[in-house]
Amino acid sequence: MAPARHCRYNRHFVFVKNAAQGMLKRFIDRLRGRRAADSPSAKKAHIIARGRHGIARQRISSAAVKVLEGLQGKSYQAYLVGGGVRDLLLGLTPKDFDVATSATPEQVRALFRNARIIGRRFRLVHVLFGRETIEVATFRAHHEQDEQRTTTNAQGMIVHDNVYGQMEEDAERRDFTVNALYYDVADETIHDYVGGVNDLEARLLRLIGHPETRYREDPVRMLRAIRFAAKLDFRIEAHTAAPLPHLASLLTGVSPHRLADEVDKLLGSGHAETVLALLEEYGLLHYLFPDLHLNDASRRLILATAQSTDARLRIGKGINPAFFYAALLWQPVQVRSRQLHDHGTPLVPALQQAIQQVIQQQMTRTALTRVLATTLREIWEMQTRLQNPDIRRVDEMLQSPRFRAGFDFLVLREQSGEPTGQMGDWWQHYQDADNEGRQALQAEVLAARRQPDGAAPKRRRRPPRKRKPA
Repeated sequence: MAPARHCRYNRHFVFVKNAAQGMLKRFIDRLRGRRAADSPSAKKAHIIARGRHGIARQRISSAAVKVLEGLQGKSYQAYLVGGGVRDLLLGLTPKDFDVATSATPEQVRALFRNARIIGRRFRLVHVLFGRETIEVATFRAHHEQDEQRTTTNAQGMIVHDNVYGQMEEDAERRDFTVNALYYDVADETIHDYVGGVNDLEARLLRLIGHPETRYREDPVRMLRAIRFAAKLDFRIEAHTAAPLPHLASLLTGVSPHRLADEVDKLLGSGHAETVLALLEEYGLLHYLFPDLHLNDASRRLILATAQSTDARLRIGKGINPAFFYAALLWQPVQVRSRQLHDHGTPLVPALQQAIQQVIQQQMTRTALTRVLATTLREIWEMQTRLQNPDIRRVDEMLQSPRFRAGFDFLVLREQSGEPTGQMGDWWQHYQDADNEGRQALQAEVLAARRQPDGAAPKRRRRPPRKRKPA
């Protein structure tokens, strides 16, 4: 017992010593009348009055207003922050509204019965209003101010960080200047510490702080830069863009689940065509899809899929993420299938094995749910059946829940120049035809399969059925 008690006292002493040293340093700085030039607390906010920014309070979610007023009513600072403010200033409709406050997560949860604390790396509070969730974060401080509650790995990535501070410090901790604007619901002013309004007007995406350090702290910021640039049609500022190619490998240190979530946002942004072009331009695509090696055929298929996906989102239709994965990984599946077949594996088993190998490899980079992986298999395996249909089962195939995804994928392959025997066009006519038309289309397929001399191909005899013993 004594050694354990001594160890506990030792840890407590180190914690108190570090805290005291930090307090002493700050006290000496105040005595000297000095604040570091790059200290966020030395910066004053640029206040934009209600009449100058044009945000109408009516465009803000009533749930977000309730959270803001609830916190301010208890004497906490609370502001609308991030993408919600940015999108309102751009005349866009925000997908969600986030709140930054001086209240700790425990204080927020105590204030709202419909709240729950989430996260370990960053503790947040979700306040639930029916289907709407308002995310509330406590003001963050610079992590080096409290080494006891901050942990970085060997690459400089922050893996644990719950250091609380002031609003001006929180602004410096955010990723891009256009996401560090604070809206006060009380007087309807905007507080800008980092020049976000100017960058917004210039349509410029600029990282706050030293770009390489910020990317190392959280490599996902590289993907967020791509997504925001594509979504907002912004130019990535030169210093923000420069480190991307040589830091792209840091993405391998991000958890597959987190990367999967970010890839879903990238491909489902409604700007997938631009996203993919930027990912390739800055060397990030390979670290999301390591098996993908682009050639002319795969480029055409992926481009056609991106255009189709973006078009569906523009008219309010839903998308299936498995469909995009199917396009991005179709080339690796074909390559592995051919390799296995060349080494003696029969065609269908070769395809099935290739599919399994590609899925397993992809899951080391982006986590795939069981449903998504199953859908991928079905879409890919259906390609052979769609290109060489069993005429006796074509109507049965039409009833398959995966037929539509498999058919759409076949059509995209056909449109991108991949040889499919024009079966995408055949299936389209078959779906639209009446019974007589379907019989004619079936006859076409059978005729095409006849031997060159016009004779019908010989049928293989089935072995006689074994009788069960009496």
